[in-house]
Amino acid sequence: MKKKEPELEHVNQAMLQNLHPEHVEVEICRAEELAHRRGLTSALDEMWSDVGKKAEPRWLWHAIDHHSGTVLAYVFGRRKDAVFLQRQALLEPFGIRRFSTDGWGAYARYIDPEQHQVGKEHTQKIESKRLNLRTRIKRLVRRTICFSKTTTMHDLVIGLFMNRYEFGRLL
Repeated sequence: MKKKEPELEHVNQAMLQNLHPEHVEVEICRAEELAHRRGLTSALDEMWSDVGKKAEPRWLWHAIDHHSGTVLAYVFGRRKDAVFLQRQALLEPFGIRRFSTDGWGAYARYIDPEQHQVGKEHTQKIESKRLNLRTRIKRLVRRTICFSKTTTMHDLVIGLFMNRYEFGRLL
């Protein structure tokens, strides 16, 4: 009998059904830029982890609702514009009108300046979410003995967590 891989969703469908687009704001932040602004380089967390070896970092890109702190969508990949565009495509059904980010280049290239707010004033919730993720999923901690050997297993473990605890889906 062949094991069946669970079907993970990368968009919070329950929230999408009960959503009023005029009430949605998303915070997107890259922690190392925030660390640079604060003058710190290693004290803040970054949402990346190693898969197999340090030469293969895996980035978790996610977006949250500004008011509720609910994760709207997430995607895994390298820190490239193509992965950013994948996440933006997942966010399109939400009808988001304003984004708060840290000002990384891809945000400025692809988000309309009228919709884009750069700065840390509105990124506290996503930073808190990252801390919670790192606390609960040891694969996201830099110095740990818990790591994934394959990107499939890495994405599956974190995806299961996101679907269960952020989207409320029982798998």
